[in-house]
Amino acid sequence: MRIPRPKLNYANVIATIALFVALGGAAIAAGLPKNSVGTKQLKSGAVTPADLRKSAVTAGKIAPKAVVAGKLGPNAVLPGNLGNGIISTGKLADAAVIASKIKNGVVTTNKLDNGAVTTAKLGDGSVTLGKLADGVAPLLGTLNSGQTLRGVFDVGSTGAAEETTRGAVSFQFPLLNAPAVTVLQPGETTANCGGVGGGNAQTPQATAGNLCVYVTEKANLDETAPLAVENNTRLGFGLVAKAKGPGAYYAYGQWAVTAP
Repeated sequence: MRIPRPKLNYANVIATIALFVALGGAAIAAGLPKNSVGTKQLKSGAVTPADLRKSAVTAGKIAPKAVVAGKLGPNAVLPGNLGNGIISTGKLADAAVIASKIKNGVVTTNKLDNGAVTTAKLGDGSVTLGKLADGVAPLLGTLNSGQTLRGVFDVGSTGAAEETTRGAVSFQFPLLNAPAVTVLQPGETTANCGGVGGGNAQTPQATAGNLCVYVTEKANLDETAPLAVENNTRLGFGLVAKAKGPGAYYAYGQWAVTAP
């Protein structure tokens, strides 16, 4: 009895070839020697993030300068990741450190260079009496050239005719030298003593190097020497009032002195 043989056709041939390739490819893959697959055997994009085991990429696996700024995600580098001394002056961008980034009390006196705090850096009214050391004297040197001191005087008494009374005025700040002095009667002015102007006529004037004593009110004063200045120094001046006759006599007014 003859056993019938199947006839070869296109489908049978293709199936046989596919089986051979599948079995052969598996055998080849299973038989790869160790370290036989290198960089050249990997096509571009073959290794994706999903193919990397957790913690597989360590610091030792990263080439120097391999991680650039564009590869860092937001908040990737935290303060705890920075070593001591990593951020130096040269690493700070211009205007990188602003006032809101500085903690209270961080900038202390020893952090300021000589000359760091200038007049232009001080806000209006920022230096108060409470900020001055106890050793700062009430008088800070001499009055600056062109600056003016102003004040009032009142001298007189009640007594007999030709009686004299003395008084004295000290400058709040001393001058470098004693000024020239002029005594002016009510309403009188000179080239160096321009009068008592300003609000309510209470801003007496004096040019540089001059002391101007303005009598604004007087009574029963000697007509020859009603009021005189004595002991005129860079620290202040004295006043002498002389009575015309018995009874009350006085002179009062304003003064101004301008440093030469």
